[in-house]
Amino acid sequence: MLNVGRIEEGFVLDHIRAGMSLSIYHYLQLGKLDCTVAIIKNARSNKMGRKDILKVECDIDTLNLDIIGFIDHTITINVIKDGEIVEKRQLSLPKEIKNVIKCKNPRCITSIEQGLPHIFVLADSEKEVYRCKYCEEKYRDKNKYNLL
Repeated sequence: MLNVGRIEEGFVLDHIRAGMSLSIYHYLQLGKLDCTVAIIKNARSNKMGRKDILKVECDIDTLNLDIIGFIDHTITINVIKDGEIVEKRQLSLPKEIKNVIKCKNPRCITSIEQGLPHIFVLADSEKEVYRCKYCEEKYRDKNKYNLL
């Protein structure tokens, strides 16, 4: 049996689709933080069959929760203080995401103005459709783990 020690202060990302924890690690830029990170891949789960888990020993405020909500809003975030879970956060689709995905429309202003942020707005929450704020181009990638 694998035993990964508990963390004292930080957060745990739970219910990540099996095999996707490394992608989330990169999108959240956890490698740039000076903190301990444990990646557990293909853990047994009654709910999902198999799942990944990320344990991060740093302040939750260093995270961009919108990125996680956009990638997979079914991920659960457990906030840890003094070695105990003090809060469980359920994610939702963010209303707006900034500089997470890029507009593919060559006529969009973001193609011409290089310094302009790439902003996408949630157009249809049921179908999880995002559109560019400037040109209303629909974000087409069905697999949100292939963002940039």
